[in-house]
Amino acid sequence: VVFDIIGVAATAAKMPPLNARAAKKVVGAKQAINLARNSEQVASFCNDVVGDICGIISGSAAAAIVFNLFVNNPNQRYINIITMAFVASLTVGGKGFGKSLAINYSTEILMIVGKIINFAQKLFPFRKAKEGRSNGK
Repeated sequence: VVFDIIGVAATAAKMPPLNARAAKKVVGAKQAINLARNSEQVASFCNDVVGDICGIISGSAAAAIVFNLFVNNPNQRYINIITMAFVASLTVGGKGFGKSLAINYSTEILMIVGKIINFAQKLFPFRKAKEGRSNGK
């Protein structure tokens, strides 16, 4: 659900507030601008790739937990159905609530994600390869 919020916020973001924060040198603003500029890729990755994988994992985990807890229970079938419905309703409801939240607070959400990315970049620095050079020459 969190990655769905990030993907929707990237597509709904307006550039002027992010540019203003970058001009004031607010931490994470440059990263937030990059997320907004690349909103198609961000939304595709966050919503489709990560969101779908997490949905599959949460459903499978819920099924495994129910199976292990109620393996000898004669009502296991009903408990399994109720649990799977509960997990599905949390996922769908969370995504619906998260999308409205992301649309209304896209700038703030991207700034939070930008600060996290900024922190990760400082924690794990990497150098970009120089353009125009190949084979280490």
